[in-house]
Amino acid sequence: MAGRATLGKQQLSLKAAAIRLLARREYARAELHARLLARGATRDEVERVLDELEQNGYLSDARFAQALVAQKAGRYGRRAIAHQLRQKQVAPAAAVDALASIALTDEVADATALWQRRFGVLPKDDREKARQVRFLQARGYSITIALKVLRHVAAGDETME
Repeated sequence: MAGRATLGKQQLSLKAAAIRLLARREYARAELHARLLARGATRDEVERVLDELEQNGYLSDARFAQALVAQKAGRYGRRAIAHQLRQKQVAPAAAVDALASIALTDEVADATALWQRRFGVLPKDDREKARQVRFLQARGYSITIALKVLRHVAAGDETME
């Protein structure tokens, strides 16, 4: 009998820990799973708690993916955001749905706005141009989009202030 009471208390504290974590921010299921395992719980206990939280609507990969996309859009390209979703092991269907909202925006315009905030002036030489292109690539934009941004700005032949 004492074994059952201990198991029930441990599950309750595991569930309480999960809810405390979710109260601070959204988590992907896999990320929360790893956090709870680190507390010393067994995989079965963690799975039961996560299933219950999902059924009650406290845990959602789709909601996590939407929050991540909303947070990163405009500062990172579609590729970088998709990579972060894969790293967090978000369900592929939830990731595709969340990324669909980025597809509606113009990536060249987003990259141009990002370039403007960071640099604002055309590169003076090839070294500076390479640095600006690398910056945009590091933010998840393709080389094609990075070069389009610089061509677009150069076509205006002025700073975009």
